[in-house]
Amino acid sequence: MKIMDATSDGQLEKGRSAGMVITIDGPAGAGKTTVSRAVARRLGYRYVDTGALYRGVALAAAANGIAADDDDGLDRLCSDLHLTFIRRENGDLRLFLNGRDVTGQIRTPEISMMASDVSARPVVRRFLLELQRKLGREKCVVFEGRDMGTVVFPGADVKIFLNASHRARALRRFNETAALGDRTLDQVADEIRRRDENDSSRELAPLKPAVDAVMIDSTELSIDEVVEKIIAQVRNRQESEKNVK
Repeated sequence: MKIMDATSDGQLEKGRSAGMVITIDGPAGAGKTTVSRAVARRLGYRYVDTGALYRGVALAAAANGIAADDDDGLDRLCSDLHLTFIRRENGDLRLFLNGRDVTGQIRTPEISMMASDVSARPVVRRFLLELQRKLGREKCVVFEGRDMGTVVFPGADVKIFLNASHRARALRRFNETAALGDRTLDQVADEIRRRDENDSSRELAPLKPAVDAVMIDSTELSIDEVVEKIIAQVRNRQESEKNVK
């Protein structure tokens, strides 16, 4: 698992410290993707959408007729699965599955629900855990997900848990996926409710804030306001490190 760049990354702005791991967790529709990308761009960091990895596994399982609870089938699938992120010149991060760009195929409602199901399987989590941690060893990374601060990177430098009201999240997801079909807002709201229940009630790595995460409610905040709050946390951590030194 690696991130390949079609162009070189920009340098960190003068005075900004390198070497941080930042995690941004939260439920569907909270704004994690947009915010995480913006934070990474501001800091000159890499951005990793870990949810896309689970969606990639779900897409591969669906294509091979493997049920979400078929651990043996998932184990065989993962043993020969190659997932790669490639960042285009415009900054767009694309997911490649066995050499094929599947970015446009992993955002359907069906794959979203199956990703939630397969993410609860130990065999899948073991497969992706080490891949994610390898990326974290490079530092200078913003990880977006659901258990980044609790399970994958419990020692992350800055942990954020981003949330919003159910209505706000449903409306955001409805607007994001309007071009994918003719689902109503009520249908999207129901899907998010079921996704919340799946992610929060699973025994393995349930969706929950890390005990030391900074909680941010984005319901009434703009993207820029959320980003500024996170950048402020990064600054605070940088100042704390300077004081310790």
